[in-house]
Amino acid sequence: MEEIIYLNGSLVPRSGARISVFDQGFLYGYGLFETMRAYHGKIFLLERHIKRLLGSAETIGLGDSLAGIELGKACRDTLKANKLEDARLRLTVTSGESDSLPWEGKAGQPTVVVTARPYHSFSPEKYEQGFRVGIATLRRCAQSSISGTKSVNYLVSVLARKEAAAHGLDEALLLNEDGYIAEGGGCNAFFVKSSRLVTPSLESGVLPGITREVVIELADELGIIVTGGTVGLGIIKQCDEAFVTNSMIEIMPLTAVSDSAGNTVTIGAGKPGEITRRLMAAYKERVEKETAT
Repeated sequence: MEEIIYLNGSLVPRSGARISVFDQGFLYGYGLFETMRAYHGKIFLLERHIKRLLGSAETIGLGDSLAGIELGKACRDTLKANKLEDARLRLTVTSGESDSLPWEGKAGQPTVVVTARPYHSFSPEKYEQGFRVGIATLRRCAQSSISGTKSVNYLVSVLARKEAAAHGLDEALLLNEDGYIAEGGGCNAFFVKSSRLVTPSLESGVLPGITREVVIELADELGIIVTGGTVGLGIIKQCDEAFVTNSMIEIMPLTAVSDSAGNTVTIGAGKPGEITRRLMAAYKERVEKETAT
């Protein structure tokens, strides 16, 4: 069966899904996206993703143009049309096609696209091995008002992850302009020190990750103290455990960090630690509770 795409109110075959070459998302990166994971045919935390996107839309001036569009229904309909159980969904919205420049007038009719594709998680062996990451040469900008939006202008993350891949690494950690750890190329970062979770604050230039939010909630339920603030590179050598999070990988242990000179620091014992494992199990329980009904 050909993949089905949601495009501006219609479900169409992939071969017939087209957007204009004058779409401002294509020309200027003027748009937003959300990546979500479905389990058992149900999209996990869909409402939180939609809320984050709509909040970001207000920030960049697209809020009014999205009013009245049932984004949640579009996502659910796309998943159902593709008859998928375990899937990766992407919701993309842009300011749409226009003959004028984005700053010359109000946004017109937006472009709304939803895709749903089969998703196969990393193997249990990979979660036991954990991610090896590098420190990216590119920086996040903590002072930017749009650092907390998930924009289709994703170039910094793309280049950071390409840099990591070129060195045989799984991911990259990005610093902000002050030299503090911000986040990964496509994930948030957590460190465990003295049985406490330490994570960069949103003011560090961090995307307010949905999985990050859930991990903080789960830690509270488990009685694990979470500290947010500025996190320096020194924590890499000081921490007992570390992990990264996003909606697709859930909680991935972080076991080694390499710098630009090729020096590698092993995190803890080089394998998932006790607190990381507890949170991984709690996250899976939350997923099952909310999707396996």
